[in-house]
Amino acid sequence: MEGRIARAGTKQMDLASVKRAYARWAPIYDWSFGTVSYFGRKRAVHFANEHKGHVLEVGVGTGMSLSHYHPEVRVTGIDVSRDMLERARRRVADEGLSHVEALEEMDAQALRYPDETFDTVAAMHVVSVVPAPARVMAEMARVCKTGGQVLVLNHFARAKGPLHWIEKTMAPFAKAIGWHADFTIEPVLAEKRLELFDKVPAPPFGIFTLLRLRKVRR
Repeated sequence: MEGRIARAGTKQMDLASVKRAYARWAPIYDWSFGTVSYFGRKRAVHFANEHKGHVLEVGVGTGMSLSHYHPEVRVTGIDVSRDMLERARRRVADEGLSHVEALEEMDAQALRYPDETFDTVAAMHVVSVVPAPARVMAEMARVCKTGGQVLVLNHFARAKGPLHWIEKTMAPFAKAIGWHADFTIEPVLAEKRLELFDKVPAPPFGIFTLLRLRKVRR
């Protein structure tokens, strides 16, 4: 596993820290962060539904997005947190979400799927959590079909202004809160097999950004 996220001044976020953080978050995740991220997630799923086919949702969490997928879209979800997945599985059973084909415990840095498997790969509020975001982007590109799309919904650090200083203040607490407030966009855009074709501000107040990338041949 790579030692550090690819940016200066940020403490290492190891996989064990991520699991501990999300074990704490799982019972209140839908009520807390779920409310803030609702509209951004729904927008990302809209683009997945337009593309149709087989979707991989990386970091599916408690499954908040699953009911928004079109019934004709096949969905596979993965997450490293067993506590989150347990809640996602209950949601699928309770809501009868038959379009969800599988929910698997898996590290996004080492996906257990063949190359060129999925039409859409979505990562919502994931890349600022993982220890090695560049590796996750490489794995998402690998399992996405050529011509398919990768959707990345996340908060990206500002270069200046009030939010920039808030992000810097929160940065030392990354392990405790489970995500990096000062995460920059560069590791996401560095993957050469993925070409950015759309960048959409996401609610609330444009705090989040939805990146739409297309897998191209290199």
